[in-house]
Amino acid sequence: MAQVSRSRVSLRIMGESLIPSEISKLLGRDGTTMYTKGDVFTSKTVDREVTRASGHWSLATQACEPENLDGQVREILDQLTDDLDIWGEVSTTYRCDIFCGLFLKESNEGMDISPSTLKLLGERGISLSLDIYDGS
Repeated sequence: MAQVSRSRVSLRIMGESLIPSEISKLLGRDGTTMYTKGDVFTSKTVDREVTRASGHWSLATQACEPENLDGQVREILDQLTDDLDIWGEVSTTYRCDIFCGLFLKESNEGMDISPSTLKLLGERGISLSLDIYDGS
């Protein structure tokens, strides 16, 4: 089995009452994408203005070829607080996940996620979300 060809990873924190600057203060840095409920933006897919339905804070990594999910998760978490009490507050108030885009070139590619990475996510109340795209 070949290794997954490419991965993109981001930590997403979402919630109706989320204020991005408050999340940045708690976690120790700004996100790469941040907005509050009610913000208006021009959608490229529907070519019109859209109002954000909830708040959003995310921190993304660069894509890796081949995938390096463990390294990308650590890259994100190494930039943020290690205080598990703060993570408990954030993850019980908002929806938190590590969102992974996995891009296949072949029909049978695979990967492993280390126990230490799963532990880091579990301790922080962060779920793992996988979007898998086939080679076609």
